Amino acid sequence: MKAKATVRLRFPSEKQLDTVLDALLPEANAPVNRRSKTTFEKQGSCLAFTVEAADTVALRASLNAYLRWIGSAAKVLKVIEDSK
Repeated sequence: MKAKATVRLRFPSEKQLDTVLDALLPEANAPVNRRSKTTFEKQGSCLAFTVEAADTVALRASLNAYLRWIGSAAKVLKVIEDSK
């Protein structure tokens, strides 16, 4: 792999972090292509994920996809919490 990036995102609660992580793990365990590999790790109240890719195009595509999925999951969790 030639390109690599690590992102750390802080979550307001461990429950939200666990929910988002559970939603993302199937995607990471069955990648769509072989040009990139993503690993996830809990670090306290943060979700850290590392993307390793064959090139910067694949790196950017993977980062964008995971960040969009994380953002979508966080928005859904906020709507659920606000409705309680």
